[in-house]
Amino acid sequence: MHSASATSKNQEQQYIQRARKAALSSFIGAVVDWYDFLLYGIVAALIFKDQFFPSIAPSMGTLAALATFGVGFLFRPLGGVVFGHFGDRIGRKKMLVLTVLLMGIATVGIGLLPNFSSIGWWAPVLLVTLRAIQGFAVGGEWGGAALMAVENAPQGKKALYSSGVQIGYGVGLVLATGAVSLVLMIFGESAFAEWAWRIPFIASAILLFTAFWIRRGQEESQEFIEQVVEAKDQPKKLPILQAISEHPKAFLYIIALRLTELLTMYLVTNFALNYSTNNLCMDKQFFLNIALMVGAISCFSIPFFAWISDKITHKSMCVVGGLIGAMSAFPFFMAMDAQNTWLIILFAILLANVAHDMVVSVHQPIFSSLFGTSYRYSGAGVGYQVASIVGGGFTPMIAAALVIWGNGSWQYVALYLVVGCFITALVAAIMPNTTQEKTI
Repeated sequence: MHSASATSKNQEQQYIQRARKAALSSFIGAVVDWYDFLLYGIVAALIFKDQFFPSIAPSMGTLAALATFGVGFLFRPLGGVVFGHFGDRIGRKKMLVLTVLLMGIATVGIGLLPNFSSIGWWAPVLLVTLRAIQGFAVGGEWGGAALMAVENAPQGKKALYSSGVQIGYGVGLVLATGAVSLVLMIFGESAFAEWAWRIPFIASAILLFTAFWIRRGQEESQEFIEQVVEAKDQPKKLPILQAISEHPKAFLYIIALRLTELLTMYLVTNFALNYSTNNLCMDKQFFLNIALMVGAISCFSIPFFAWISDKITHKSMCVVGGLIGAMSAFPFFMAMDAQNTWLIILFAILLANVAHDMVVSVHQPIFSSLFGTSYRYSGAGVGYQVASIVGGGFTPMIAAALVIWGNGSWQYVALYLVVGCFITALVAAIMPNTTQEKTI
């Protein structure tokens, strides 16, 4: 009897250890991928128009630079399909090792890329190519990282254990923004614009080797082994088609629930940086500091909201987050227009650390629960990345175009944010409950 009890306790300890290791691996990989992906957006908003599009008008150069940011999002669904396909058929671990390698190589490549004055139009062509590889890699990252954490997490703690995937976004944002700020402080704006902008891209090699080492040592998802490998429940030839045919509404749910996340974060950390420096002549360091602040706060706010959501319902977090985002949109832009520092900080926190962090804290358990285990990587991963195009990839460019359409005014951008947040709240309120029990 004592032996049986000891065995059971040992198995429980192994289960918790595996869950924690999976959560750590997902977190570290997410940090690398998001550092690389977000670094591009920050630098593109600051100087890519001069480095790679100097021969066109300044406003069009800004749009072109921000459009290259969006190119990465176009390739994210393709990455979701490819990595999801093989992740559902041969396992999550191998795909996650590959995603982090591809992302690191592409990012270092951007740091070494000659500019327009050196190789002419080949410079923007190669830039777009490397950005596409970044998008392809990150397209397979979220699905695999989220599933590894959710599928290994203890029952009743799915949101908390998988929140590291989203905390990785915040840490990546802090590292990317901090790297740019540090280079600016050490070398100055002139050197940054000429050559020093390359340093944060090349330095990502350090993160790459760290994540590669950790991911090579992680175990495969236990749920995948039990329900797919051992049970021989192989997906159909194309898992993504199975996901679409059996759960078509799931993709619409994912798109709607991600709108608040995508619009709040990219408008606060990317578009606002560009708008405040170009249209309001504000110091670029101020919004770089805003990005550092919201990224740092998210490391605590996301697991906090995840912990709460595990005790209530996951979708209620999306309802509340969407409403807070909608109510904070116009005040944020009014504060920015008035250049009121404290109000900008307040509403940036409400948008990026309350509204945004509430909804992302529950995305992993909600999205994974919408699909069966044997085709979940494809379904959740592709749905997540399609939503990235709809609500995120071209948000900075769309916002910049709305400013031009509004003759320099921000009102259309604020309305854009309000509508997206309301859609999240409405869909979350009417969609069926996705309980934690359904994730197993």
